[in-house]
Amino acid sequence: MSLQLFFAALRARFGAFCLVVAATVLAAAAVSLALPKSYEARALLLVDASRDEQSLSNVLVPPRERIGYMQTQADILTSERVTRRVVRDLELAQDPALRESFAEAGGAGSIEGWLAETLRKELEVETSQSNVIQLGYASRDPEFSARVVNGFAQAYIDTMLELRVAPTRQAALWFDEQLKSLRASLEDTQERLTRYHRQEGIISADERFDVENARLADLSAQLVKAEEQTIDLRARERQARAALAGGAAERLPDVLASEAVRALKADLARGAVALEELATQYGPRHPQYLRRSAEIGELRARLVAEAERVVAGIANARRQGEQRVAALRAALAAQRARLLEMKEGRNQLAVLTRDVETAQRTYETALQRAVVSQVESRASQTSVALLNPAVAPRKPTRPKVVLNIALALAAGMLLGAGLVVLLEMFDRRVHTRGDLLEATGAALLGELGAWPPARGRLARPGARALPAPG
Repeated sequence: MSLQLFFAALRARFGAFCLVVAATVLAAAAVSLALPKSYEARALLLVDASRDEQSLSNVLVPPRERIGYMQTQADILTSERVTRRVVRDLELAQDPALRESFAEAGGAGSIEGWLAETLRKELEVETSQSNVIQLGYASRDPEFSARVVNGFAQAYIDTMLELRVAPTRQAALWFDEQLKSLRASLEDTQERLTRYHRQEGIISADERFDVENARLADLSAQLVKAEEQTIDLRARERQARAALAGGAAERLPDVLASEAVRALKADLARGAVALEELATQYGPRHPQYLRRSAEIGELRARLVAEAERVVAGIANARRQGEQRVAALRAALAAQRARLLEMKEGRNQLAVLTRDVETAQRTYETALQRAVVSQVESRASQTSVALLNPAVAPRKPTRPKVVLNIALALAAGMLLGAGLVVLLEMFDRRVHTRGDLLEATGAALLGELGAWPPARGRLARPGARALPAPG
């Protein structure tokens, strides 16, 4: 059917078309007005995962994972756990009307499960690229819709707090148990290290502060000093013996340092003066001169004997120095042998020290984690906040009468057009001269206007004759 023929048929059957359109619109309006009214309450939740004021770890959600995070929050909102919490918090299972609806639905299972499933089906959760989640719930009672939406929001916040606190609380308990064993291990390693210190007499694993090593260093210093003193005594002894053999022992520094030598030299000086005076007065053969000369000789003998005694003292000191050097060398060798024997023990000490350090670091790390877990297990806030709570709507959201009438008008026009086409298929009529020529195949002689003609005229002014064929 061509478009021209369709419009011709539509003009011919316009009454039927209008009847179908009117019937469709009236039926849609009647149904829309007869349907029960539904009131939808909405709320907004702000999920800010970029900050957490009650967290020591401060683990944030990267921006590139924000969309997946928001979808996860939407899944939590519609989870069985949150829905059943809403049923418990709002005490919906005790509502007589809801219990009656449950009985009418068959009463299979528990009423809590049936209510949770019903609420989950009717709940609308919308997320976007922002941090806001929109909640919506529609029912016949506007107050009930607002209660359910706010109940979902609060249950979601409480569940998020539980999901945050429960793992950290369990971790805190686990860390408490671990800290006991780690503390016991640390105390045990410290006790073994202390006991080994007492047994081996080692103060520190550092050889610089070890008693035995300090003793070795002290012996080494004493040996060096004793060897230097012995070498000096040997040189002084050789010099003294050479001077003693040459008769110049009284000029040696060690001899001059003797008080007895200095006293003898003073007596000799005084005796020499007195002897010169006697030689001047009495001459060299006088008995006093001879007596004084004998006294001076005796003083000189005593001076030589004293010098020999000083030289003997130097020799004795040299022998004692050599004996001390030999004793120090023996003690130094024995101390070195002892240190070599203690080397294995020192290695064991280093192992015990490392064990103590490792146990200390492990305990401190676990203690820090335990403190973090204990603090976060006491958190009272989450990253979710109720931005706009739901209020009871004043106007119903469904049914949408205007929209339904508009859709019914469009559907009625389609149905009317279909009815016109259907009637035209079963009841074919002539609407144009083309229909007449197609139906009869006869020649068209003329085209008449409307009848009866206006003002007694036989034909309308526009009538015209058509030429005969051939």
